Amino acid sequence: MKALITGITGFVGSHLAEFLLEKKDEVFGTYRWRSPRINIEHIMNDITLINCELLDANSVKSCIETVKPDVIFHLAAQSYVPVSFNEPATTLETNIIGTLNILEAVKQCKIDPIIHICSSSEVYGQVKKEEVPIKETNVFRPASPYAVSKVGEDMISLQYFLSYGIKTIRSRMFTHTGPRRGEVFVVSAFAKQIAKIELGLQEPILRVGNTDSVRTFLDVRDAVNAYYLLVKQCIPGEVYNIAGNTTMTVAEMLDLLLSFSSMKEKIKVEVDKELLRPSDVTLQIPDISKFVKATNWEPHIPLEKTLEDTLNYWRERLRK
Repeated sequence: MKALITGITGFVGSHLAEFLLEKKDEVFGTYRWRSPRINIEHIMNDITLINCELLDANSVKSCIETVKPDVIFHLAAQSYVPVSFNEPATTLETNIIGTLNILEAVKQCKIDPIIHICSSSEVYGQVKKEEVPIKETNVFRPASPYAVSKVGEDMISLQYFLSYGIKTIRSRMFTHTGPRRGEVFVVSAFAKQIAKIELGLQEPILRVGNTDSVRTFLDVRDAVNAYYLLVKQCIPGEVYNIAGNTTMTVAEMLDLLLSFSSMKEKIKVEVDKELLRPSDVTLQIPDISKFVKATNWEPHIPLEKTLEDTLNYWRERLRK
């Protein structure tokens, strides 16, 4: 299989590239000249990188014409919810127009790949208690510009399937984390702070946002396995929730993460108002039965391992 990963230098993209290489697939990835490559340094000799700006339609078309992929995993996005409140236009443009350019390029090049469109559980917004577990049919209530952008990305992908028969399959992934996760995301942010405190690089105060939110956690390595099964076994035009099976509050997750640190008794947790969002999504309990029925997928990595591996990742990074 010849696979093209947009956002290959990122968190999920790098893990997916590793997974596909293990499957002996041919892996191509888009990047921009300014993209950090730390996540893919160890596989640079095994993949082919193509300089591509997703907001430049000609650049995208040239990439698609060059690779002629069997599968496109479209992961590239402005994916940090708080930033979307400060940069709504950039978020909408990057996520919607970037996706549109890929779909148009595929149409114009007259190729017929499976295209995995990475939507998000954020499209559901703040669900009502009677609506959990959340099904794919749940109403959209996007609570951030990022969520709005993912609604647009989700729907334009459906439209291209309905209008032109382009084989898009949409995933709505819930919270996923693990080693290499960006430092602004909740698990990684906490892990980095703990590692800095352990190394004497930060006072023993761990700053947090809203820790009452309920999240369902999944390891990134289980997530990329799910994405692989998605393009192999799922139906074009359909949408699938994907999520882990461990649900808890952010506060409970933090307690578990702190249990892996010898400094846990000395660390004080404080709420930082700068980390609170203008509007938040606080109840994310998914129904993934549609995806499981289609693929027989199930997560295998326990949250304890995910958290410990993420903490060890930051310990190693900060020691360098």
